[in-house]
Amino acid sequence: MAPEPSSTSSAITLHVNGEQHRLTVDHRTTLLDALRECLDLTGTKKGCDQGQCGACTVLVDQRRVVSCLSLAVAAEGREVTTIEGMADGDDLHPVQQAFLDLDGYQCGYCTPGQICSAVALIEEHAAGWPSAVTPDVGPDTAPAPLTPDEIRERLSGNLCRCGAYVPIVQAVARAAETHAQSRTRAEEAAA
Repeated sequence: MAPEPSSTSSAITLHVNGEQHRLTVDHRTTLLDALRECLDLTGTKKGCDQGQCGACTVLVDQRRVVSCLSLAVAAEGREVTTIEGMADGDDLHPVQQAFLDLDGYQCGYCTPGQICSAVALIEEHAAGWPSAVTPDVGPDTAPAPLTPDEIRERLSGNLCRCGAYVPIVQAVARAAETHAQSRTRAEEAAA
């Protein structure tokens, strides 16, 4: 049972990986610390603790968030997905599988943040969101292909100290292709 809130804390409910968690947290507690220290979800890593490395990236309402700069109280009522919530039982998420198949990791410390970011970037690209390197964003243009340059730009907030960028880009490209094929099959089945 969570302790009673004080003037510097709040009782909150976090929805994490499909489960509700009631917590009493200090107002200054980051989402990262709530996940790791209160919920024992240690897959999300604390890297720089300044929002610069991306190791702590999670999804909040399916959007990327660096959890070291987000307050836990701000996540109340929103759906938080961590690396622990990516797989469907024993079936890995396609991005996880691609990272595994193509060695998109070395030491693995940045991998949870890279995977969460990659899941979001694939959805962003599929929705037609441009990046800084998208060549033309006019209203009559088709979505830009998800090139290696696009992937690198869209993942630029996630650093890998080991330098596994080549297989990371390859893994994201493979997962994006799998995602596009699944989307096409779903559209054809619905028609």
